[in-house]
Amino acid sequence: MKILIVKLSSLGDVVHAMPAVQDIRRAWPQAQIDWVVERSFAPLVQRCEGVNRVIACELRRWRHSPFSKQTRQAWRTFKVELQRERYDAVIDLQGLTKSAFISWLARLAPQGNRYGLAHQTEGSSFEAPARWVAHVAVTLEPHCHAVARSRAVCAQALGYAVPASMSFGLLASVNTGQTATVNIAFEAACPNGWVALVHGTSRADKQWPLEHWRSLGQRLNASGYAVALPHGSDTEQKTAQQIAQGLACAVVWPRLALDALTDALATCAGVVGVDSGLSHIAVALDLPHVQLYNFDTAWRTGPLNRTHQCSVFAQPSPTVDAVWQAWLAVAASAGATSRGSVAKSAPTGVMAL
Repeated sequence: MKILIVKLSSLGDVVHAMPAVQDIRRAWPQAQIDWVVERSFAPLVQRCEGVNRVIACELRRWRHSPFSKQTRQAWRTFKVELQRERYDAVIDLQGLTKSAFISWLARLAPQGNRYGLAHQTEGSSFEAPARWVAHVAVTLEPHCHAVARSRAVCAQALGYAVPASMSFGLLASVNTGQTATVNIAFEAACPNGWVALVHGTSRADKQWPLEHWRSLGQRLNASGYAVALPHGSDTEQKTAQQIAQGLACAVVWPRLALDALTDALATCAGVVGVDSGLSHIAVALDLPHVQLYNFDTAWRTGPLNRTHQCSVFAQPSPTVDAVWQAWLAVAASAGATSRGSVAKSAPTGVMAL
């Protein structure tokens, strides 16, 4: 069986679709699973176990100059790559016009079908063309987690029950190349390893106050953790530097490509972060993690059913005390407070090379 997954963006949504791939692998071990995704997220999908071929597109960029020679050439190349195979099932996990168009372009095997969402679910986008293109539209509970939504669509499309256990299948490599250089200081002063503070987010109303980050970092330092500060833009880099100024053991990471950043996160003892793609990567890597919410949306995107991962919600924002208590709880659950556990071994889904 040949299956095409269409999930183009964004980073967190791509991560949330990964457990569906692992479910398919259990139900159809011999299946060939390909995935269409925005090029910027392709390095991450290439780390997802069971994905045979990653077909990268750049719809976000192409729409700004749709008639340019460069765009027309890139589109032809993408279309050839997309239509190289005939699929028994094309599954649109996004439910938008752009994903429906990609599903429609994909070629089907003689008895193949296109599958998609029958309707919108709470807190998620949906556009009517996704329903029109699908030969089979899957009806879902309106109130469901983003991970559960993708798993349910694939299960109904391919005729199996959603497994009770769940895995993201996201692989990372530790102790290699650039990854080995980002966490090299403060070994003696901070014996419990590194905690990454994921402070950056594309939405200003999801941010946590700068002084809160600094206060949390000070508590982590006092408890034997060094602080790692990733960033993905000049603005985030400036914030990272401001946080680091108030800490005894902190390093602002260099700006890393997505695959290298995933590898770097995998070396950490844990992560505390706002609702962002990097926080969802931490969940997928099975790291001890506290996810911060200023909006009551953790039911839809937050960590699921793991004692070493949790979300903290409050308005206007969670307090430092609440986040600190949550970190102590997840760290204790994972055994991260003792040197030689998470800080020195690879978490689930990580290849130690």
